Amino acid sequence: MKHSFLMLLPHVSLAALLSKTLLRLVLAAFLGGVVGLERELKRRPAGLRTNMFICFGAAMFTILSEELAGEFAGDHTRIAAQIIPGIGFIGAGSILHSKNGVSGLTTAATLFVVASIGMACGGGLYLPAIFATLLILLALLVLGSMERWLNLKPLLINYTVVSENSSENLVAELNSCVEDCEVTVQGMRVVQMNGKKKLIFSIDGTRHEQKQLAARLRQSQDLSTFQTERGFERERE
Repeated sequence: MKHSFLMLLPHVSLAALLSKTLLRLVLAAFLGGVVGLERELKRRPAGLRTNMFICFGAAMFTILSEELAGEFAGDHTRIAAQIIPGIGFIGAGSILHSKNGVSGLTTAATLFVVASIGMACGGGLYLPAIFATLLILLALLVLGSMERWLNLKPLLINYTVVSENSSENLVAELNSCVEDCEVTVQGMRVVQMNGKKKLIFSIDGTRHEQKQLAARLRQSQDLSTFQTERGFERERE
């Protein structure tokens, strides 16, 4: 009887290890997916699957680091320590540089924090992982709304004007309006359309600056018939 009980011990410890490991991995995938869903809804470069995989992978590497080091008497942090520079490469790929500025910094920072959540799950620190996830969601949702409410987040608005006036006069009038409102034109071009001139330009500025420019354009005889199309909200963080 005693011998059979001892034979069951490895099976019991293996089952406990598997249940603990699966719990950590499932929690990591869930928390990463929650953050990724918010990014997906905002159509950011790194969405649901990316954040879920990063969080899951960080948890997996943390578990492997602990288990392999325990089995072979190595450094428990050797594998886990490589997660940070690895995430740095992925985050750098989500940062985009263009003539309109830099975008994707918030996405890169989110990936970095999501990896830390996965490491916390892999290390069995469930409460800090859940708390960090809630805090990230609060920052992404509430602080983003506050930025728009406080008129801090810039918007890229595309403007289109169709006129029979010459290209030189349209551009000169636009430059005058832009100087009065102290905004910067990000891109501008004039195309021919059925004997008329079509002026297309983009303005990167806050909501208040865009309203000021729109009011100034309405005062212009040549540009008052403008139409707008919203571009994107540029991440400044």
